[in-house]
Amino acid sequence: MAERSDNTREDGEPVYQTDFPSEHPPIGSEKVGVLLLNLGTPEGTDYWSMRRYLKEFLSDQRVIELNPVFWQILLNTVILSKRPQASGKAYASIWNTEKNESPLKTITRDQSDAVAGILQQRFGGEVVVDWAMRYGYPRTQDVLAKLEDQGCHKILLLALYPQYAASTTATAYDQAFRALMRMRWQPAIRTTPSYHDEPQYIDAVVGSIQQHLQQLDWTPEVLVTSFHGLPKRYLLNGDPYHCQCAKSSRLIRDRLGWSAEAVQLSFQSRFGKEEWLQPYTDEKLAQLAREGVKKVAIIAPGFASDCVETLEELDQEGRETFLEAGGEQFTYIPCLNAQPDHVRLIADLATRELGGWVDDNARGRASIAAE
Repeated sequence: MAERSDNTREDGEPVYQTDFPSEHPPIGSEKVGVLLLNLGTPEGTDYWSMRRYLKEFLSDQRVIELNPVFWQILLNTVILSKRPQASGKAYASIWNTEKNESPLKTITRDQSDAVAGILQQRFGGEVVVDWAMRYGYPRTQDVLAKLEDQGCHKILLLALYPQYAASTTATAYDQAFRALMRMRWQPAIRTTPSYHDEPQYIDAVVGSIQQHLQQLDWTPEVLVTSFHGLPKRYLLNGDPYHCQCAKSSRLIRDRLGWSAEAVQLSFQSRFGKEEWLQPYTDEKLAQLAREGVKKVAIIAPGFASDCVETLEELDQEGRETFLEAGGEQFTYIPCLNAQPDHVRLIADLATRELGGWVDDNARGRASIAAE
């Protein structure tokens, strides 16, 4: 409230003085934030680190769409007593021992730093880029608060999932929305749509395939595009993920100019006895070998960063499955990670979605420079 003073201006109008405290916190210059969101990672490979991570992950009702009472009993009495050991062993086989963290965390940080560099060139200090994990650390709510403290009153959420699924993209944004509910000064928020059929994304994947295959002294007979699986009922309930994966795989095949037999779609990482999206990657690899295919390449286009599902499940377990079934040559093609064309894709997606929030002249200069 403002209090009336006893003074008047020369024109006779009253002068008001505010009762705001003199120690009112300073308000910095306004900026725009870009928050890259990835799935998450345990903080270590030991039992308790794995248990904490798995409990948070598997307690998400976007991920496990079962009766929560039944599921929590099963999770806490059976699954979390056994699964942390097996998962810890898998993580240990691909762990970044130099930084004592999972490759997913290392790569996501590198992506964020590189995207920040590009957007700084385009917009100067107007745009701030950071990253967070849906499960584990750095936590989404902490990074949102950090961006707000830096003066970001507008924030773009960019989930690093090319194909949309409720259990990946939606839950990442859910977590951000929950954090916003606790904020006094809530920033304006935008979310980035899936980019499964963006020509720039398809070109980046195809470029990585071609570059990898050029380094081999043999040519694969079949390229398997392996995507993370989901229970089949998620598709039947209306989730677009399966269709978007199929479209990405087809566009990759068309861009390569290969036949339908030479590029085959599959789904990995199924869990439990329920039917998941098919064909299953492990069964597909064994089937190809039994059918006489001797040389296979595999790629995971749905993962923005290499992680345990790619480095351990595909490059290690998938290789073993194919070779034991009679295959002779196997190669895993890494994810796009922090490759320059992938970083530029992310930066360009962000630039497009920031329309109206940032300097249009800078956007124009960036577009000309890219050409």
